[in-house]
Amino acid sequence: MSRIDDSRDFIPVRIAVLTVSDTRQADDDRSGDTLVERLTAAGHILAARDIVRDDRTAIAGRLRDWCADPEIDVVISTGGTGLTGRDVTVEAHRDVYEKEIDAFGIVFTHVSMAKIGTSAVQSRATGGVAQGTYLFALPGSPGACRDAWDEILSLQLDYRHRPCNFVEIFPRLDEHHRRK
Repeated sequence: MSRIDDSRDFIPVRIAVLTVSDTRQADDDRSGDTLVERLTAAGHILAARDIVRDDRTAIAGRLRDWCADPEIDVVISTGGTGLTGRDVTVEAHRDVYEKEIDAFGIVFTHVSMAKIGTSAVQSRATGGVAQGTYLFALPGSPGACRDAWDEILSLQLDYRHRPCNFVEIFPRLDEHHRRK
């Protein structure tokens, strides 16, 4: 059963937050603010924060830059995961992934179904790994960011979470690059 093992020490994770939007600015980025509030309240470190326009090349570029930064362990983006012509965040993430975490989108859909019913089918939340960095793309609503953080990421980014979590396998994410 899923639980927090209090015999293990909490390990803060360095997380970057990326908002994808043609209209949001720092002063009205409610989804980005939601993620920052939750991750810092949990004891993690805000490593970077930015807003980029809905442009596949720009999004993928920012993701690649942050994956190359040794001070960033996780990137969480918000926005651009829907079905409209401007929604290209998922494609940008997949341009960068070395491995996709298929179950992330499935679990997010399950969580969303409990909150918004069949409207959950319109979200394309995704997760993956690149250069030893976890990448997650969330919808652009504060509610979706709360749901993803509270019910998935807060647990998987907590080293104390059992039976397993993303933090404990950090050292092995890029082991294929070290083999010669």
